Amino acid sequence: MKPHNKPRCPVCDMEVTDERYTTVYQQMNFVFCSAQCRDNFTAHPHLYIGIPGQNSPRQEGQEALKRRRIHLAGSLDATEETGVQDALSRLMGIKDVVFERDCLAIVYDLLQVTEAQIETALVDAGARLGGGWSERLRRGWVHYVEETQLESMEVTPSTCCNRPPQGR
Repeated sequence: MKPHNKPRCPVCDMEVTDERYTTVYQQMNFVFCSAQCRDNFTAHPHLYIGIPGQNSPRQEGQEALKRRRIHLAGSLDATEETGVQDALSRLMGIKDVVFERDCLAIVYDLLQVTEAQIETALVDAGARLGGGWSERLRRGWVHYVEETQLESMEVTPSTCCNRPPQGR
């Protein structure tokens, strides 16, 4: 008798034990390990699944490592730091976090987590982000650049002069 293989998350390749995070894309069912992975897939499916004749970046084993400093409104005490560390450890794609007075030096895989998702986790854990206009502008710019990079990494069918490009 053949053993039953558990499904694997197409975003992070973890074995999925709880099948509550699912989506249907191009008449195929996909199951994910977390809401984060499902949301990333839904936003950019062709980072994780290929097209005929071309594998996706995730299928090729690629990573898009980012090193950022996220400025906070102030230093964190030991309890707040522990809460932030716990929140970040629940996100897929976080490679390293170093607390430096009023900022975090963080390394993450953009194919699994964005700075916007990291910022949401920080705020949910009780950290306050730096609120000056230059810091808000910097965060907005990073969000835009990351979204542009993700879009440019997706595999897409080549267009022919006789056919319009196919939409998602």
